[in-house]
Amino acid sequence: MSGLYLITGFLGAGKTTFLKNFIGEFPGNRIHLIVNEFGKESVDGALLSDVGACLREISGGSVFCACRMDQFEKALEESAAEDPDVILVEASGLSDPTGVRRLFSSAGRFPWIQYRGAVCLVDGARFPKLYATARACTRQLAASDAALVNKADLAGEAALAETLRLIRGQRPDMPVAETSFGRIPQGFLQLLHTAQESDHEDLPLVEDLTVRRITLRISESISARELEMFIRMFAEQTFRVKGFAATRDRCAVLADCVGTAVSVTPYSGEIPPERLGVLTVLSGGKMPVRSAVAAACKWYSQYVLSAEF
Repeated sequence: MSGLYLITGFLGAGKTTFLKNFIGEFPGNRIHLIVNEFGKESVDGALLSDVGACLREISGGSVFCACRMDQFEKALEESAAEDPDVILVEASGLSDPTGVRRLFSSAGRFPWIQYRGAVCLVDGARFPKLYATARACTRQLAASDAALVNKADLAGEAALAETLRLIRGQRPDMPVAETSFGRIPQGFLQLLHTAQESDHEDLPLVEDLTVRRITLRISESISARELEMFIRMFAEQTFRVKGFAATRDRCAVLADCVGTAVSVTPYSGEIPPERLGVLTVLSGGKMPVRSAVAAACKWYSQYVLSAEF
């Protein structure tokens, strides 16, 4: 029987970094990863390709929505055929995973899986704003067994206190730990197991209609600096911007933007050709991201090959 853990949390909370560290909690185990991204092209899959685990990717929507559930079940069945000790599922940052417990408790549906719980990663600095604007945050907390407030080193005292207040206000029963750089606090795995054994109320699935996605294709004639300045023109109106690009400096880069923090850094790992030059922009329905991206595309028109709004 395979133990399955779900890693959830909103965009930019640090799920991929946490997942790399979390794998270390299972020494000697055969591990399968199922990585889910909302965008058409998976970036996290490429970033996790060197962790020494079998990796399957599902992109273009949440695995908990009807449009991707068949792919999720197929990935689970493929993993079952190889009988791993542990299956780790990294959910999309925009997912509503509130039906996950019901999915794995259905009699006879996945008899070879033991559901071991869900961890909700929380960005300690940005959570108060996100909690007020993105329904997915409340749904992810509702579905989880333990919360890990990440980036505590970057959160001011007031923001961190408000983050903890919001979490405990919604889920006073949930154990909460703090960390930075996605590190695993001592005893966290046992804390998760204990919490998972408690009773939970399954909530009905509700689609978050406020999410907007834009896909940009960028020419390899752009420089890393120009790419950073391009993203900065609309970063404030987004939840997350992420993707790989080739540059005229003959260097592949990873573009990663969380809120207004924009990072464009050299990347030496393997990148599938179809993902190179693709940026995914995710924002909320009330954010004027479309006009901001359109203005940036006009300003840097020589480098933008296409924009799908």
